[in-house]
Amino acid sequence: MKTAIVILNWNGVKLLRQFLPSVLSYSEDAAIYVIDNASTDESVSVLETEFPAVHIIQNKKNYGFAQGYNEGLKTIDADYYCLLNSDVEVTKDWLKPIENLLDTHPEIAAIQPKILDYNNRNKFEYAGAGGGFMDNYGYPFCRGRVFWTLEEDLGQYNDTIECFWASGACLFIRKVDFIAQQGFDEDFFAHMEEIDLCWRLKNNGRKIYYCGSSTVYHVGGGTLQKNNPKKTYLNFRNSLYMYLKNLPKKQLFPLIFKRLCLDGMSAIVFLFYEGIGHLWAIFMSHMHFYRGFSTMYKKRGPHQITNFGTKKLVPYQYFIKKKHVYKDLE
Repeated sequence: MKTAIVILNWNGVKLLRQFLPSVLSYSEDAAIYVIDNASTDESVSVLETEFPAVHIIQNKKNYGFAQGYNEGLKTIDADYYCLLNSDVEVTKDWLKPIENLLDTHPEIAAIQPKILDYNNRNKFEYAGAGGGFMDNYGYPFCRGRVFWTLEEDLGQYNDTIECFWASGACLFIRKVDFIAQQGFDEDFFAHMEEIDLCWRLKNNGRKIYYCGSSTVYHVGGGTLQKNNPKKTYLNFRNSLYMYLKNLPKKQLFPLIFKRLCLDGMSAIVFLFYEGIGHLWAIFMSHMHFYRGFSTMYKKRGPHQITNFGTKKLVPYQYFIKKKHVYKDLE
């Protein structure tokens, strides 16, 4: 089998009923799997009765995103995995451009399509948009989405380019590369794990791409809404874990120190924008980063990427200089 489309599910029977039909309709040449993270709703029985063409893998418990995929993928044999969120609608011929890229460019390890907003279909979606990048302080952003600003899709990102990271909402990755990196880091549980995986791939000389000729529509926030303090906690903690694992030694401690200081400033911004729960989430993310420091430091591997940032400090440009669109960033 060339491509296996793999959806991780936890108590998402409504989403399965809503979005699996498009995957089945437009993915004729791929095998479709659902990894169920020990759901307590009707997910498994609905899959068995209403979607008999879908292969079901049942995890023993809810392992979260990272370990949930790691466990389920152990039994799936395909050249390419497409890790697809359960709240994604795919489109006709969405697989072909990406499979062609992987077939003809062996240096590419992972690819994401153009990701648009399911509920506002002419705009890019928060998770991935037009391809993921990092600024020079390690803050992730996307073409088409900078912090809370989403661009309208006017065809400006219909290209195919190398990027820094591909979104976990719809991540195509070669099986051999996924195995070589031992999959997602399970200590992340959820959020930022795909950026960490892409960074590790790049540190090993592999390439990450965005393919604008393939389009999907993502609802977003299916498990945790953007304004949920737990999501803030996971994003801030896991970003620090990611730097500790992947930064070159010369940049490691100076950048982490600067990032800790900037996180403190971000906590004040979150206090005014989102409330005290988010300030507390950032504080706890730092406390747990210190607690996990030794474990994460031991995971450091090769570090070939030294110039990872394509833009200058994006939070400063966004909040202070009011530059909200990718093309305006310095």
